Amino acid sequence: MMRAFRLALVAMSLSVVAAQAQVPGQPAPQTPTEAAPPTAQTQPAAPSQPAVTAQQAAPAQTPPAAPAQPATPTNPLPPALPQLGINPPSTAHPPLTPASPATPVVAPPAAAATLPHDLSPWGMFMAADIVVKGVILGLAFASLVTWTIWLAKAMELAAAKRSAGRALRRIEAADNLSAAAGAAAGKNGKLRGAVGQLLSAALAETRRSADLGEDGIKERVAIALSRIEARAGRSMARGTGLLATIGSTAPFVGLFGTVWGIMNSFIGISQAKTTNLAVVAPGIAEALLATAIGLVAAIPAVIIYNVFARAITGYRATLSDASGEILRHLSRDLERRQRAVAPAPRAASASSASAAAAAPAPLVPAE
Repeated sequence: MMRAFRLALVAMSLSVVAAQAQVPGQPAPQTPTEAAPPTAQTQPAAPSQPAVTAQQAAPAQTPPAAPAQPATPTNPLPPALPQLGINPPSTAHPPLTPASPATPVVAPPAAAATLPHDLSPWGMFMAADIVVKGVILGLAFASLVTWTIWLAKAMELAAAKRSAGRALRRIEAADNLSAAAGAAAGKNGKLRGAVGQLLSAALAETRRSADLGEDGIKERVAIALSRIEARAGRSMARGTGLLATIGSTAPFVGLFGTVWGIMNSFIGISQAKTTNLAVVAPGIAEALLATAIGLVAAIPAVIIYNVFARAITGYRATLSDASGEILRHLSRDLERRQRAVAPAPRAASASSASAAAAAPAPLVPAE
């Protein structure tokens, strides 16, 4: 009877330990240090009939039999700490040694785009897209054309204005058209420049119309001089139209390069899957470089075009003054020629009258 009671007590303690082992975070209670007597382990098992009778004798005192559990060790394991988050130790699961806290795993940073080492205009040009490079080269060529036209046209216009002014002063100081032509001629006696063409046209028309009326001569000479003035103005304005084209289109060409560079920057952002400024900065810098080159080409072109327009207007005004002086000389020469021809008929009529008066009267016969 006593042996059956002890077996029931041991079974109850093992079931309690197993139930607490399934609940995490609770310390395992100390198992009883009292072990079963050696006689219970060494003596042969009693006949099954008395054991069954003993268990049936106290059915209300023992809970249902738990599944077979391993024997409790002589030296029980210490209880596990609840803060470690592990189940209480047992013979099947020995206690774990305290592990060091897990270090957070840092993901490797994404490959970030780096800015070019050379941020000078040349470095940005070399790192630019092929389209942006083409835009920059085109604008640079347009700027070179602008300054070439400025240099050539400035020298040409300065020489023409100086020659026209000198010829105008000589024409004003002359007494007639022939003297003006001789004064405006060069060392070799040839008329040069636009003013020389004006004088040559007036002299040629005067020779062709020597036997015609004065009014017709003046009208034809005026038409010829106006055509020469217009031709000289067109010749002097040649090339300035290109300046106007460059000044009006270069900013828009630079804007095209800007749009293309910004588009490439956003494409780089989408491909890199990052909003880092280093991804978008090179493209924006290239785009702004294209805009700057466009302004560098456009602003001087507009300024030079306006300067040339005013200078050409002044040059044509000088030619108009020269044409006016030539028409004045022509008018005086025609009037002098008319006065030189007019006294001849009066002298002929006077001589015929005096001859008639000096003739003897006819004799009348006497009756």
